[in-house]
Amino acid sequence: MSKIWIFACLFGLYLLYSFTVYTKGTEQHIPLPATTQLQVNKGKQLFQQYNCVACHQLYGLGGYLGPELTTAYSDPGRGETYMKVFLQSGSRTMPDFHLNNDDVNALISYLKYVDETAVTYKAY
Repeated sequence: MSKIWIFACLFGLYLLYSFTVYTKGTEQHIPLPATTQLQVNKGKQLFQQYNCVACHQLYGLGGYLGPELTTAYSDPGRGETYMKVFLQSGSRTMPDFHLNNDDVNALISYLKYVDETAVTYKAY
């Protein structure tokens, strides 16, 4: 009987945590100009199309083969130029997707937006 009670408590806490993350955790919205928003949306679509989350994490969710990308844009050791090189040529573990400059810029715009929205993620 105690296992059921413990499970119910833990499940209840999980539901409360999930509710908080998906409501208050997504309250902050960074307004963007229309052209930038289109670029960010295109980058997000490319990120999903090439299944980047299979190898990379955003906000702690995703694969573990590649580096975590939530704050890659503002990371002093990485940044825009570093990301551009990898997106254009790939590496030993990352395939070369043969992206054109517009696609590379869209992906970088998306990762910049993700970085800007990672306020609570950067605090830890």
